[in-house]
Amino acid sequence: MSSPRTYLLAGGGTAGHVNPLLAVADALREREPDALVLVLGTREGLETRLVPARGYELVFVDKVPFPRRPNRDAAAFPARFRRAIAQVRTIIADRGVDVVVGFGGYASAPAYVAARRARVPFVVHEANAKPGLANILGARRAASTGVAFEGTPLRNSRVVGMPLRRELMELDRAAVRAEAADHFALDPAKPTLLVFGGSLGAARLNAAFEGAWQDVLDAGWQLLHVTGERSELQDPDADGYAMRRYVDRMDLAFAAADLIVSRAGAATVSEISALGIPAVYVPYAVGNGEQAQNAASAVRAGAARIIPDAQFTADRVRQEVVPLLADDAARHRMAEAAASIGERRGTENVVALVDEALA
Repeated sequence: MSSPRTYLLAGGGTAGHVNPLLAVADALREREPDALVLVLGTREGLETRLVPARGYELVFVDKVPFPRRPNRDAAAFPARFRRAIAQVRTIIADRGVDVVVGFGGYASAPAYVAARRARVPFVVHEANAKPGLANILGARRAASTGVAFEGTPLRNSRVVGMPLRRELMELDRAAVRAEAADHFALDPAKPTLLVFGGSLGAARLNAAFEGAWQDVLDAGWQLLHVTGERSELQDPDADGYAMRRYVDRMDLAFAAADLIVSRAGAATVSEISALGIPAVYVPYAVGNGEQAQNAASAVRAGAARIIPDAQFTADRVRQEVVPLLADDAARHRMAEAAASIGERRGTENVVALVDEALA
């Protein structure tokens, strides 16, 4: 009888890296209760809170950002990166790691190099349509590479979708719609527009709907508006307008939604498409345009529309979102398109890549 396997899952920093990692960790633990699933992260990322809370052992590697310009940090980078690689090699040797699975972020780059030097197979998963540097480097030598979006430029990659939380993977929206409406004090018989900006909210979306919420209600719709915990937006306490700072049951929010207006983080786009919900995306304009690229495949398929962040105002909501509320046929076409490109099996697809690497 073979001994239990040890998996080392590397990633972190943001929820976009941690959540798919945890979805895969849960699937491995459920399939192999005797297996040891370790998570490699840094001391600065969200993983310090999320990983132990899910019951996994978190092991650390130094955070060593790739230098962007020649300066003192760049001069110190080679020695610091070598030290990070040595830290991971020690973990691989001491814990008897059988395979490394990387999800991008600061922890992944040294993990890929350490795994290759230790002759341990490693797998890469890229959540964004525009890959990060760690995964670009890792994909060159990976046993297998999976991407969430068609067209992601990574060597030898396959579209596997996004590993999703089980409560979303198995969500039957129609079956829990009444529960969802009750949870948010909404009417299950009336259509609902869900607006949210990610874990921290989005000031641009909040400001636009501060000026246009009445137009949504006047169109015969309800509004579920998740503002983010830092928002100081005042709740008008209007019938049919449910304002929340934070929602820990996004499965119920999705079950209530007939149309969504949101940012276009990789997980957000993947979840909305997997659930077959039409969307209007307002990509966050900071960074290298990753969010616009994440939304591009859904827009091409006809599943979503896109409004640039700088143009997203209350007037634009009235011009583009409110007419969509009245166009049942257009929303139906968008929902069908979303379901056609959505992938609910992302978690099991990544686990299959891991099994291939171990074969």
